[in-house]
Amino acid sequence: MSTALKSIKSLAPLLDRVLVQRVKAEAKTAGGIYLPESSVKELNEATVLAVGPGGLDKEGKRVACSVAPGDKVLIPIYGGSPVKVKDEEYSLFRDYELLAKINE
Repeated sequence: MSTALKSIKSLAPLLDRVLVQRVKAEAKTAGGIYLPESSVKELNEATVLAVGPGGLDKEGKRVACSVAPGDKVLIPIYGGSPVKVKDEEYSLFRDYELLAKINE
């Protein structure tokens, strides 16, 4: 999905959605050899950029998301809603679709 947004900061996720950006894989080995783009695999690690206010439970009470902006998370290889702003690619996931939070 291509958007007319000028900046990703103007995008605010709704409900329990989480805006993430995948961590780019290194194109250089430890020995200093550069790898071709076709051999570099996508990582399933991402950085959380923005979080919605949270979903609603059966009683109508707000349930906060389990992550915060700046957190590192594991995301599924497939899924999410792609968002492209200029040349950068981002993804929107629901909070329950995130696989794990990385505590460093």
